[in-house]
Amino acid sequence: MKNRIIAGMLALLLGSVGAHRFYLNDIGGGIFYLFLLFITSKLAFPVTFILGIIEAIKIFNMSDKEFNAKYNKGKVADRSRVKRGTREHRNVREVRRPKRKKSFFPKRNPFKKSALEKYEKYDFKGAISDFRKALDISPDDPELHFDIARAYSLNENKDLAFRHLDTAVQYGLKDPKKIDKDEDLAYIRVQPEYESFKKNNFRIKLNSIGPAQDDILEDDVLLAQLKKLSELREKGLLSLDEFEIEKKKLMELKR
Repeated sequence: MKNRIIAGMLALLLGSVGAHRFYLNDIGGGIFYLFLLFITSKLAFPVTFILGIIEAIKIFNMSDKEFNAKYNKGKVADRSRVKRGTREHRNVREVRRPKRKKSFFPKRNPFKKSALEKYEKYDFKGAISDFRKALDISPDDPELHFDIARAYSLNENKDLAFRHLDTAVQYGLKDPKKIDKDEDLAYIRVQPEYESFKKNNFRIKLNSIGPAQDDILEDDVLLAQLKKLSELREKGLLSLDEFEIEKKKLMELKR
């Protein structure tokens, strides 16, 4: 992009050789100045020197807008187009920016922390109670299912321990092989069902443990769901009629 002041100074100081013309990309005009200088070189004051002064005065008297319109027309348009395009692109990007969805459940699960604290203090019944509450909030958390299985194992409840280990693996437990090494699962590993459980990639085969534990697990889940309904009723989130309808649906599913 050409500068008006530089062009004027070149015309004033080096106008006799057409320097300002070459600067303004007017090659033909610059060559004309050199040709005219050669012809009039014998004169006391070269004509090109006078012409340079005249053009310098014209350039200095131009406004920047007039100068740009004459000598920087294409470049000014390109620059404005780039700026406008960048701004429009930025505006489009801002409009299309997706909004963050609010999570239905809180990011932190307070019952998970309290359950682990009770577990470390050997309060396994209390830990199981809090693990159940934690699973109400995050039912698809494989680590929670693994931890509650350990607590059930230490309480020698093999049926629910197997079930929660199966669920943990189903939900993507990072290292299922730790089931075969964890000290708190020692009671599970001495059970006759464990070998088939392990060979099946730590998943329960149909009828491998028997039908009784299905009832136990269903009762466990049913009690948790009924408790949750009661809490919603107490908080006023469910009317009495709605509570009875939902309770009836759960009992029908149990049958």
